[in-house]
Amino acid sequence: MRVALVAGEASGDLLGAGLMQALRAQHPNISFMGVGGPRMEAEGLVSEFPMERLAVMGLVEVLGRLKELLGRRKALISQLLDARPDVFIGIDAPDFVLEIEAQLHRAGIPAVHYVSPSVWAWRQKRVLKIRDGCDLMLTLFPFEARFYEEQQVPVRFVGHPLADTIPLDSDRLAARQALGLPEEGQIVALLPGSRGGEVGRLGALFLDAAAQLLAVRPGVRFVLPCANAARRAQVEQLLEGRPPLPLLLTDGRSHEVLAACDGVLIASGTATLETLLFKRPMVVAYRVAPLTYLILKQLVKSPYISLPNLLAGRKLVPELIQHEATPERLVVELLPLLEQPQQQTDSFAAIHHSLRRDASVQAAAAVLDLLRQRS
Repeated sequence: MRVALVAGEASGDLLGAGLMQALRAQHPNISFMGVGGPRMEAEGLVSEFPMERLAVMGLVEVLGRLKELLGRRKALISQLLDARPDVFIGIDAPDFVLEIEAQLHRAGIPAVHYVSPSVWAWRQKRVLKIRDGCDLMLTLFPFEARFYEEQQVPVRFVGHPLADTIPLDSDRLAARQALGLPEEGQIVALLPGSRGGEVGRLGALFLDAAAQLLAVRPGVRFVLPCANAARRAQVEQLLEGRPPLPLLLTDGRSHEVLAACDGVLIASGTATLETLLFKRPMVVAYRVAPLTYLILKQLVKSPYISLPNLLAGRKLVPELIQHEATPERLVVELLPLLEQPQQQTDSFAAIHHSLRRDASVQAAAAVLDLLRQRS
């Protein structure tokens, strides 16, 4: 059996690698092709081009890369039509892979999409394209599966791999010892994002909030995990000329940071799910380019942007969006959570249990079920 997969960023690479492992366990005679990152390559994928070429964020930001992206997609479709894999699996990256899925589906190649695009929140007409060009949607969250069922799209809720890998109870003391942090006292994690643009928009904001929090809580310490060397250099540049903060920068190790801390200031994104799974209270901030924000403001239908609120179906965590994201507001929202974290964390535990389903195995079984039905 030959399986084609395309992932567009690090989170998709992680999902793809888990799915590849689970597929091989259930069907040993298998080979892989497509586009992925280092984790998928370690599982046997020879990527047609570097996955990083697909990692671009924002409506306006993508315009500078549009010609390249369209060219790569056209060439990839041609390669896949020639190779005729048994199944194609697009992992996230909907603006790139949905058209690939549609063309392969029309050519008789089963197409699966893993990780729902946010059609329930904005650009809802995309569900028509998904219904016409996708043989199976695999969702990470139950509210997504309900949406697709209502739209008559074949769907399977598989759970989230992070809910499988992150323990139900984390050891705060052990994480602090591993990071060389004090065993006593409150620690706040700063997670301004893993991309340069995110750190550029939120890094100084979080550092300003940390300084204000320190003024009212002199014993608090801070830790900021840097996604890579470039992000560390970016944060170090932001720190130049500022009054010193009791701040530890780590190279990666974000899960240890989340286990060690008592509260989190965080960019909206997948890291909010990780924070939820570690049962740490959080305040979410979201900033994008001004034109992107104006466009999204008109298009977004969902009342929430952060995954914890979407999963809870209510405003469980504070969301400070664009101009509302100020140092003062971040501090005001975080302080009571440092005193009473259970305001959020009791609900976090219930959500963790609901998402813990052995997702990679579930996804592989769904793909193989589809192929059995088609044969």
